[in-house]
Amino acid sequence: MLKRIFDILVSFSALIIMSPILLIICILIINTMGVPVFFTQERPGKNGKIFKIIKFRTMLNDKDSNGEMLPDEQRLTKFGTWLRNSSLDELPELLNVLKGDMSIVGPRPLLIQYLPLYSDHQARRHEVLPGITGWAQINGRNSITWDEKFNLDIWYVDHHNLFIDIKIILKTILKVIDKSGIDDDLGVGQDKFTGNEK
Repeated sequence: MLKRIFDILVSFSALIIMSPILLIICILIINTMGVPVFFTQERPGKNGKIFKIIKFRTMLNDKDSNGEMLPDEQRLTKFGTWLRNSSLDELPELLNVLKGDMSIVGPRPLLIQYLPLYSDHQARRHEVLPGITGWAQINGRNSITWDEKFNLDIWYVDHHNLFIDIKIILKTILKVIDKSGIDDDLGVGQDKFTGNEK
């Protein structure tokens, strides 16, 4: 209950304080990429429950001659790259926190297609709400292996408390300023998870 109250207070306050920045980003996205402004995608949340994550759009909707979407790397714009590198594309996830789909801190919500690839141990990352940032994000992000990342997620599941959450938030701010270990949980800038070795 304390964590939920903390999430509501932080996310609501952040949305109010950062509303001018959010508005400017919306205008710039419309000018560089058109509409829609937001990108939504289904992700697994607590206990594997599916929800729609909300982010700022960073890619064009360009298609090839067969009507298929071009690879992500070809559709990612310069402004979109800047949004990702600055982590500003994640700001709309504060709405997910208000809705109760996410927490400020928790394991990052990954792709649905990863669900059948997890071991029982790795699947424990879904015992808590996913987060905008997490223990793995301040301890390596894309500079560590998937196995290391999942182990960090499980460590958080077993040890999380309000003090640790505040510590993670403060360290995340430093990481964002430093732009170190950027990843986007979509597969751009990192190798996709393909399962565990037998």
